[in-house]
Amino acid sequence: MNLEKILAISGKPGLYVLKVQTRTGFVAESLADGKKITVNLKSNVSLLSEISVYTYEGEKPLAEIMDKIAAKESKGPSISHKEDNAKLASYFKEVLPDYDEERVYPSDIKKIVNWYNMLQAKGLVVDEEPAVAVTEETPVLEDAEAVVEKPKNQKKIKE
Repeated sequence: MNLEKILAISGKPGLYVLKVQTRTGFVAESLADGKKITVNLKSNVSLLSEISVYTYEGEKPLAEIMDKIAAKESKGPSISHKEDNAKLASYFKEVLPDYDEERVYPSDIKKIVNWYNMLQAKGLVVDEEPAVAVTEETPVLEDAEAVVEKPKNQKKIKE
């Protein structure tokens, strides 16, 4: 699952997709309603790809946990984030058995389950595409001199 451009913005509900960086911040589009907002650099913003969850052995990236939820649910929706804390904790224990129960709070589990359901509803819970490998059908240039560069666009000068 690719979480590279998915953002959580403090004080704003839901998740956002990074669209454009500007001089004073960036423009993000809401996954919920598609509205674009401008966010200044002073806002507290988290990239989902940078978030990790504490385990007894160290930390697990959020993308790995999302993949485990997707595998458990066969890429379908998971339980609601509005379930009681005990049910959410037991569900999360099935997904990530070694998570640190003292450092991962019920509110964290609610966020993760809610984020997963939002991404799943938008069709973003997919396997990452593997890198393109060279196959027999892929032509390979053997002679480096055979590569011809296209001329760059040149400005026309008015006379």
